[in-house]
Amino acid sequence: MQLKNLFSGATLALSDDLLWSDEHGWSPVVSSVSYLITGSLLVQSATRQAGRAITLVGAADMAWVTRSVVNVLRDWAALPLDAVSGRFELTLTDARVFTVAFRHADGALEAEPVTGFPARSEADFYRITLKLMQI
Repeated sequence: MQLKNLFSGATLALSDDLLWSDEHGWSPVVSSVSYLITGSLLVQSATRQAGRAITLVGAADMAWVTRSVVNVLRDWAALPLDAVSGRFELTLTDARVFTVAFRHADGALEAEPVTGFPARSEADFYRITLKLMQI
């Protein structure tokens, strides 16, 4: 699995063991249901253009990344989404490719030291959760 910064061209290898936890929890259809003053039912429906959540989660005993990778992810997650920056290309293990941005409203990155106490070395391991959205 790989995340590529589309502005700088830098790539970051991620563990193939990260799980896309909400892959099947998204629907491309959005609808609104309401009643008119006459009592008639009004259903409005459309296809979403973007915004599919991609949450990548590492299990407790696998998909660890080093502190140096967490630092890069933290820096990338701090980039605002605009016309130039904040856009990434996510390539999954099965070769699917998505253009994504960090979901800032949901806490874009969670990182927890595997050892349970603060990591100090760039080689210390972390469990991560990446919260992205397809754009």
